[in-house]
Amino acid sequence: MHPAFVAILAGVCAALHVGKLPPAITALQAALGLGLMQAGFLLSMVQAAGMTAGVAFGALADGLGPRRSMLIGLTVLALASALGGAADNATALMVLRATEGFGFLLVVLAAPALVRRLVAPERLNKMLGLWGAYMPLATALALLTGPWVIALAGWRAWWWGLAGLTAAMAFWFGTAVGVESDGRAVPADGAPRLGARLRATLAAPGPWLVAMAFAMYSGQWLAVIGFLPTIYAQAGLPGTLAGALTAVVAAANMIGNIGAGRMLHRGAQPTRLLTTGFVMMGLTAFVAFVGLPIPAGARYAAVLAFSAIGGLIPATLFVLALRVAPNEGSISATVGWVQQWSAFGQFAGPPLVAWVAVRTGGWQYTWLATGACALVGLALTAALVVRIAADMPARSRPGVNPSPDRGPANH
Repeated sequence: MHPAFVAILAGVCAALHVGKLPPAITALQAALGLGLMQAGFLLSMVQAAGMTAGVAFGALADGLGPRRSMLIGLTVLALASALGGAADNATALMVLRATEGFGFLLVVLAAPALVRRLVAPERLNKMLGLWGAYMPLATALALLTGPWVIALAGWRAWWWGLAGLTAAMAFWFGTAVGVESDGRAVPADGAPRLGARLRATLAAPGPWLVAMAFAMYSGQWLAVIGFLPTIYAQAGLPGTLAGALTAVVAAANMIGNIGAGRMLHRGAQPTRLLTTGFVMMGLTAFVAFVGLPIPAGARYAAVLAFSAIGGLIPATLFVLALRVAPNEGSISATVGWVQQWSAFGQFAGPPLVAWVAVRTGGWQYTWLATGACALVGLALTAALVVRIAADMPARSRPGVNPSPDRGPANH
């Protein structure tokens, strides 16, 4: 298997630790006495590391090297998940979820840079489209397998099983991806360069706009997907069926991700893809959750469209993150900043939706929270159009070369 695909699979394995919680919420509520708000924070706690240190980890990635970073991250995930399976209270589990977040961050921040090194420039947009699908694929796999494992052996076995899988993935990744992919390490006197990369990234408007747009997407997507098993369980569906229905919704997100990669490769305008994604997420969430007599089949179709068409957004933003980086040496920092805001969205989204549900006595106003995110996303997209046209001249960079057949230049 091509090393770039192994790197993407390593990202999928890391993302399984984000997706492993939704099918376990009911079991954790019974075993550890969790309330709905606690479950919301537990769902988002894995994003704490990315929310607080994404840009710093990104700026350090060049010194550590993407391969080494991913190996360390997979190891941290395996150890934290193994210890999490032995946790006997919500506090310990939350601490270990935060630790998993650091491992997750080390993997997913380094993966785009590693893929960029491993594939030819003309293939990068397509490969980033595949990379954009790592989260929905992992979520779908977790939702399909998690309920079966939990029903047969309990939530602890689910945690320990993923720890073993991640350890195996670390071994495979280490043997399949050569050490030369880390490139030349940053010299010991590179501290000023680290500060310069941080300043350049945070001073440029493009990374801010892309990063905040990602937060508006990730917050609503994880909130809806994360609570769907609970919503279906409250409606009386068996856990395995609820998990399967949610897994299909999560997997539908890959359609948009992969489709976006192909459309960008053929010259589609990224901001049009973003506009389509945010508009449709707002409309479909309304149909899916509004308190009107809408048939269950239509609601489920709306949730499927919410995820599938929304998938246009992350793949497009991953490509734009490379496009708006202030210079070649700030690409990892820019990806880290985008990941930091993505993590903030995933951290804030589930508790916000849970708060709305608690205050209103149901899920019928979920569309207000997701719709607000969609509106902000549209405003950020409009600002991004203006900013790129005014301040982001085309750069010759692998994967973002402003030739006619490349999406990132056709704004």
